[in-house]
Amino acid sequence: MDSSILAIVGPTASGKTTWALELARRQDAEVISVDSRQVYRKLSVGTAKPSGSWSNAIYQVEGVPYHLVDILDPAERFSAAAFVDQAGEKIREIRERGRTPVLAGGTGLYFKALTEGLAALPPSDRILRAELKERADRHGRATLHEDLRAVDPVAAGRIPPNNIARVVRALEVFRLTGRPISLWHAEHQASRAPAYELRYVGVDCDREELGRRIAERGRRMLAGGMIEETQRLLADGYSENCAALSGLGYPRVVAFLKNQMRRDELLAAIVQDTCQYAKRQRTWFRNQMKVQWKKSLP
Repeated sequence: MDSSILAIVGPTASGKTTWALELARRQDAEVISVDSRQVYRKLSVGTAKPSGSWSNAIYQVEGVPYHLVDILDPAERFSAAAFVDQAGEKIREIRERGRTPVLAGGTGLYFKALTEGLAALPPSDRILRAELKERADRHGRATLHEDLRAVDPVAAGRIPPNNIARVVRALEVFRLTGRPISLWHAEHQASRAPAYELRYVGVDCDREELGRRIAERGRRMLAGGMIEETQRLLADGYSENCAALSGLGYPRVVAFLKNQMRRDELLAAIVQDTCQYAKRQRTWFRNQMKVQWKKSLP
């Protein structure tokens, strides 16, 4: 087993990036992002991607190498398996440079995959996946989520309706194998062999303060160009259902652009969705991982 790697976790808007950058500077470390949406190019405002620039093929944030951000085309799908492969490669490269890797992010599934590996699920089926996405387009994402609930209530309870990629994958696995994806994961969990040992430090932030930060960040995102970057992506020919736009907040912006809600309703919806997401993250990290919660930098 590899030696322990520090992982900075916590709900969205809690300050994980700030902590990770400060710790990286202290420890001569490099940060590996554990975020399913900051991997995409062209979308920075709504993903809260740390502001940086490319130098010698490495994304730098305030002089700190920050990996697995700004690397994918918005139409590309980024899976837990792809994350494990690329994060493992970055961990090796960082250690070969004589430096220390620090993981930071809020995508709990990626942390779990990195430490526990992945179930041997069947490969994706392009035709079936297109059929499922077409059903979501015609009848709404909630309908697809109800389809999942009917065949795999455990997975439906873990996957929010808005996470269309995971809903489609869960339905796809069931249609291909006749077995719920939750059962595949449970069987893998029983026989897993740890790949990496992570030491989790959680950014502790009380609920009221976190709610205030989420509301303020929502206002900054809209004022800072989240609507305009969504418009640019659509104008470049990307579908409103592309992988990048399935992330938190963007479906709401698309609805606003289609005149399905007002500007004030848009902000309220983004804040509400983000608060609900943060609640799920809190539950995940407290129930799934042994986290040392701290109110200040360790």
